[in-house]
Amino acid sequence: MRKLLLAFACVAASAAHASAQTADEIVEKFIKTVGGMGKIQAVKSLRRVGKYDGGGGFEAAVVEENRRPNLVRQEFSIQGMTGVTAYDGRTGWKIEPWNGKKDAEALSEEEMKGIIEDSDLDGPLVNYKQKGVKVEYVGMDEVEGTDTYKLKVTLASGDVRIYYMDTDYFVPIKIDTKRMVRGAEREYETILGDYKEVGGWYVPFSVEQGVKGNPNRSKITYEKIEANVPIEDSRFAKPAVKPAPVSAPDASSTAPKKTEPEKAEAAKPPQQ
Repeated sequence: MRKLLLAFACVAASAAHASAQTADEIVEKFIKTVGGMGKIQAVKSLRRVGKYDGGGGFEAAVVEENRRPNLVRQEFSIQGMTGVTAYDGRTGWKIEPWNGKKDAEALSEEEMKGIIEDSDLDGPLVNYKQKGVKVEYVGMDEVEGTDTYKLKVTLASGDVRIYYMDTDYFVPIKIDTKRMVRGAEREYETILGDYKEVGGWYVPFSVEQGVKGNPNRSKITYEKIEANVPIEDSRFAKPAVKPAPVSAPDASSTAPKKTEPEKAEAAKPPQQ
């Protein structure tokens, strides 16, 4: 009986600890853990450089640049070709050279939603109320042996994310996402890790993503993340379409040039 009461007391204490946490408290502790609002807001730009590993030997170099208030450029380089996806605060565009396309083209509706989310340098939890984001505490769960608080994050677009916040450090270690792919809804999970300090702000250097429930995930490992680097506006602006090359004139339809005597004769006034 004594053991049973002790076990019951431990469960009750754990439940009380969980219920004592509110969404606001968890978000506040998260912001404090990663450096505080002042340090976060002091970062005006981030440049991330790393490697993408898609499994099976498929690797690529990645570069992501963010600048306040809402500019982003993402590069993906493989076999001498570099694809770009970017947003300048108004227009989203992409270049996909592996599809034989060298000119910038507009993003699809779903791609546009994704790049706008990526343009938020802070992420949806920072100043979430001002962004029209709703955050709710929905209980606890375990992620690969780590206890987490679950936050239901509803973006201004209406899309829903589930954030799993580490109970010791209050940083997200997993995010569940639903996305439309070719007209069908799919669920993905993102695993965040290897948090390191950059400009006074702790950010993840490891990002894994895959279909929910599938152990096979792609992974981005950032080798370097720099804060407050100068990034020109032109990096985010959609490039102008290059004009088509001017073809050589067709000799068959071009009148021959006149000689100087012929020009002089043609310039004489007509005789009366």
